[in-house]
Amino acid sequence: MLLEQVHESLKLATRYSLDELTEDGYWCAEVHSNTTFTAGMYILKSNFPRKRETMRIVEQVAVAEDGTIAPFVIMESQPACCRRMLREQVKEILGSLCLRPTAHCHSGNGDADLGIFIEYVFLRQHFGFAFDPIETEALTRWLFSKQKEDGSWGLAPSCPGDVSTTTETYLALKILGLLPDEPRMQAARLSIIKLGGLRTTRMFTRIFLASFGLISWNSLPALPAELILLPTQSIINVYNLSSWARTTCIPLLLIRHHEPVYALPNGLSTENDFLDELWTDKSSRNLSYATPLSTLWKGHEFTELFFTAADSVMCLLGRYFSSPLRSLSRNKIINWIIDHQEQSGEWAGYWPPHHNSLWALSLEGYSLDHPVMRRGFAAMSSFLRHDADGMRAQVTVSQVWDTALMAIALNDSSSSTGCVCPSRTTEWFLDHEISSHRGDWRILRPRLPPGGWCFEKFNTLYPDVDDSAATIIAMIKTSPAYLTSGSVLRAVHWILGMQNNDGGWGAFDWNNDKEFLNKLPFSDMDSLCDPSTPDVTGRIIECFGIMLSGHNGFTLGYSLAAQLQASCKRAIAYLLACQEANGTWRGRWAINYIYGSSNVLCGLSHFYNGGSYFYNVESRSSLRKAVDCAIEWLKTRQNLDGGWGELPQSYDDANQAGHGPSTAPQSAWAIMALVNYLPPDDECVRKGISYLVHSQVRDEKSGKASWPLVEYTGTGFPGHLYMEYGYYRHYFPIMALGRYASRMSASKIPL
Repeated sequence: MLLEQVHESLKLATRYSLDELTEDGYWCAEVHSNTTFTAGMYILKSNFPRKRETMRIVEQVAVAEDGTIAPFVIMESQPACCRRMLREQVKEILGSLCLRPTAHCHSGNGDADLGIFIEYVFLRQHFGFAFDPIETEALTRWLFSKQKEDGSWGLAPSCPGDVSTTTETYLALKILGLLPDEPRMQAARLSIIKLGGLRTTRMFTRIFLASFGLISWNSLPALPAELILLPTQSIINVYNLSSWARTTCIPLLLIRHHEPVYALPNGLSTENDFLDELWTDKSSRNLSYATPLSTLWKGHEFTELFFTAADSVMCLLGRYFSSPLRSLSRNKIINWIIDHQEQSGEWAGYWPPHHNSLWALSLEGYSLDHPVMRRGFAAMSSFLRHDADGMRAQVTVSQVWDTALMAIALNDSSSSTGCVCPSRTTEWFLDHEISSHRGDWRILRPRLPPGGWCFEKFNTLYPDVDDSAATIIAMIKTSPAYLTSGSVLRAVHWILGMQNNDGGWGAFDWNNDKEFLNKLPFSDMDSLCDPSTPDVTGRIIECFGIMLSGHNGFTLGYSLAAQLQASCKRAIAYLLACQEANGTWRGRWAINYIYGSSNVLCGLSHFYNGGSYFYNVESRSSLRKAVDCAIEWLKTRQNLDGGWGELPQSYDDANQAGHGPSTAPQSAWAIMALVNYLPPDDECVRKGISYLVHSQVRDEKSGKASWPLVEYTGTGFPGHLYMEYGYYRHYFPIMALGRYASRMSASKIPL
């Protein structure tokens, strides 16, 4: 009976999947997040001419009665038609960002991004573009709909109030005309003060505040432009930063150099009193951002002590002396930014670098009609989502990731549905293979040939091993002939070349493990590095295990097979060494211990029962012990409804690991791990499968079905950014149900 229900669920879900497939052969769902990034300012700041090199006060932009916006950097020597066209382009961009609240995401249920609504308000305020009453009402209604009972706003629906997110939202609401004595604003103000006030806000929030003159730019650490000049041999250099930190922070070096200030509704000032009600001490707008040196000394925090002292010296020198290398540094940063723009106009496929790059170039005098700026503005559309309710924006776009995982899901369930991944999807993969020799990974691996895939459709400079492994799995499961194809072999050799010295893999870079950099005063998110992680490593050994197993007569050559075996041996040693005391593995890119443990267990399943061909006999007992411990932990974390769930709080409190309301993705992750080791009729597995079957939401009219979005399950930066990929609730349950159905068929258990 249960197996029949599984078959029916898979057929309905597959119809939904195929209906979502684009004509080009890929899938891409919306990415939701509640965290605000400094993205909302880029259109404004690209339009101002060069100002003086010290602190810059940028005047309020005038909006004429006809809606045109006056102070563009448009050369008067251009034909009038070109000037009009450029003005209309910016008006169109702003108009297209007229975000309306919606209760449904691109592919079903789900909340739109809270952060982008806030950024949109800041953008309009910077631009001096007035809000009409309908927009104001819609925006305030949406923002208040996300407010928690205590008056705060959080990083995710299940997270407690976050002081930075709440501060940004409060500022946005005041810009929209809300008065401080309005009850909901009073609740927000009290929550901000209770959470520590402006003095506890993160660095990116302080950039917002400083750009409006609400705090001093001195409330931010020194970011000298000369950092770009440090050689790669130096222990501190931009290539020792993670790819996401590098692409975001390099433009910030220019922004920190210029220190612009913009107007608020009460006027323009470097000491604006617009948020005075949030200050508990109004005597100084200089916010401390570093632990006192004496405290660090007493606590033997010598690395942080060194960085904090160095920051103090750089701030002092920067205040009174001009660096003779500043002009050279600025030019090198400008060239770096331009060189790292994709032909499609994006920077790193991620909103903060895109915003910061446009902002930085505008401060250096790049006008709206410059080709780099034109491409950058045009590429904004890649972050926007359209539907009947309007348009929204998201932090990133996940075409390759979504397509690879959806393809795996369709292939895993093909025995039940008779439907495999369409051939045009694998053709799309082939068309988007990374062949660029310009990627940042080549700085430290110059002799490694390129290969693999990136997370997004356009991010050729930043392929990552996780997406590459998922794509390889998808292609091989679609057609075993791809096992020995050029694209797969190139990707495999690239992944092998990116294995870290500790045996694991990070996402984008090789040996990017200088985690002492997280002691820098600017690093309040502890995400400046990209070290090895269990979840990424687990997926890669799953990929290699599938390849070593061979398929339908297609096998690897002896030399490559030996390389994969040696690589897996190192990876397994890394995984056994980083297993938590409770038997789990931490998840870097999704929440959290359930995800990390699932990826690792799916990978280790190819070596758990294998002969010495896969792994040496001496280590097999350690491997079995580690796996058995993780399996037992998963079984103990099953909820009464049969599912599994885990909240973001587990990143801060390991006692919360595996605790939370059941969600479809997390239940699927647990089931995929368990079915590799337990018989399919095991009670724990059957209860999990039953949960997925009965939590599926069906549309009887269309004959399609999917699963509801309950909680955020994706991770950007633990403790700071959580996301929900729109398809996580769909393709992971399909994988779990499909693998269960295949195990049942293979086991010949009586129904």
